[in-house]
Amino acid sequence: MSSATAIIITAAILGMVWALAQFLLISRIPVKSEGISDSTGLVTGSNDEATTRRLTEIYNAIYEGAESFLRAEYRICAWFICVFGAIIFILVAWGTGWDFARGLFTALSFVLGACTSILSGYLGMKVAVYSNVRTTVSAQKSGWTLCFNTAFRAGAVMGFALCGLGIFMLYISLLAFRIHYPQAEDWIYLTECLTGYGLGGSSIAMFGRVGGGIYTKAADVGADLVGKVVHGIPEDDPRNPATIADNVGDNVGDVAGMGSDLFGSFAEATCAALVLGSSIGLSGGWDAMVFPVAVSAVGIFVCLLCSFIATDISTVKKEADVEKALKIQLISTTILMVPAVYFASETFLPGEFELRATVGLDVITLHPWQACMCVIMGAFGGLIIGLITEYYTSHSYKPVRELADSCKTGAATNMIYGIALGYKSAIIPVLVLAVVVYGSFALADMYGVSLAAIGFLSNLATGLTIDVYGPVCDNAGGIAEMAELEPYVREKTDALDAAGNTTAAIGKGFAIGSAALVSLALFGAFVTRIRHSSADELFQDGVNMLEPVTFSFLIVGGMIPFA
Repeated sequence: MSSATAIIITAAILGMVWALAQFLLISRIPVKSEGISDSTGLVTGSNDEATTRRLTEIYNAIYEGAESFLRAEYRICAWFICVFGAIIFILVAWGTGWDFARGLFTALSFVLGACTSILSGYLGMKVAVYSNVRTTVSAQKSGWTLCFNTAFRAGAVMGFALCGLGIFMLYISLLAFRIHYPQAEDWIYLTECLTGYGLGGSSIAMFGRVGGGIYTKAADVGADLVGKVVHGIPEDDPRNPATIADNVGDNVGDVAGMGSDLFGSFAEATCAALVLGSSIGLSGGWDAMVFPVAVSAVGIFVCLLCSFIATDISTVKKEADVEKALKIQLISTTILMVPAVYFASETFLPGEFELRATVGLDVITLHPWQACMCVIMGAFGGLIIGLITEYYTSHSYKPVRELADSCKTGAATNMIYGIALGYKSAIIPVLVLAVVVYGSFALADMYGVSLAAIGFLSNLATGLTIDVYGPVCDNAGGIAEMAELEPYVREKTDALDAAGNTTAAIGKGFAIGSAALVSLALFGAFVTRIRHSSADELFQDGVNMLEPVTFSFLIVGGMIPFA
């Protein structure tokens, strides 16, 4: 077993084991409503049997709703996987001169990617629903540590399980395909077959984000309209049955949907990097070619170590600590990724290796430090976008407070100010993406851009942890309101949820930013593969945007998101 294989497999298994350990810690919290006791917490408090039954009833209703929605959605996804998998098999086999092995491997990769995305989203939903009510119960205790840790660990289950399972399935597929393609000269075909894995993950992400997102917003707006506008009752009032649908939407859209979305970006970025860097295997061997996977693997180790900062080292003891703890997670993982990536590049990459340029006939000579810098640029680019997103969405900073103040003059000024603020918030992230793309391309051609995309998602386990934290706290507050618990419980969950709304926005920022880099990397991988298949007859000089057909369809493509 090579050193890269040992690191990657160990990291993947460790991620899944750590997710299980976090789940077991959450499961130790009983669903039992009890009062505050300064000395012993819940143990000696008053146990309200009726409230406990109410908590269980609400928990079961949310669980059944989320289960029913995902079952219906994944039933449609199953038909899509079967039909589209068959189409991929036929088209790939036909396009490669009826090479049925490549067609079969690509179709299998597609099915594996789709099933991994489905499994990750489903597990994330179950854990989120399982943890929502336990976060509510924990908020009844004195102090902030237990309720924060419960929600944080629920996010960790999703984050580490998805990363561990995704890396494990991807690398096992690579090793299986290597049996058929043992020679380094044939690894271009191996990586081409693996592109189906990213396509499968992205296909399920489309269903999860679009289907789950529409349901989430429809349920949220519907519950607010019928409750606040029509009947004038508080949000999550137990008299409003639409609040159950609202809480279900948080789990199927913001947990399962976002998980599938980020998994799709991770899978696509990895597959693009492997295709672009497949020629590295000729001079650097197997470990050098799978360097992008090794970066994601060391990211699991880094995220696991940093998770102790929030739950054990610098615990949340007051309301002001909540947002700080989540921010420290992003910053600490990004900083620790620097020595981790340097170690990976020096260990798995040769001192000097060659790579064919994406455009032209040049052969580029690269060194490990260049690959390392590309990953680091992506990691810090992601951190900056995350912090900028936090600045524009957190109640602790000026933009949100000014937006709240604009409500005093009516809905019109609030909408205008909010839209303007949204446009303004995109300026710095776009500039950051431009700098990352230019810098990584200058260092290592399009392979560098794909490594920057990998770096952007290198701390994905932490990103998903703080992203899932938000919906869990939101649901916990809704359950507290519907169960008619003491007002202090809702106040505590609202404080946790306020930071959770910001983390949800940060998650979306990561997803959009990484998608921009991944799309460019995928385009480079497409050009690389077409050049190889056509013996450099096509796209030798790149894609000319000044050609009328190219420019015309570029405009059409820019219109599609608004259609």
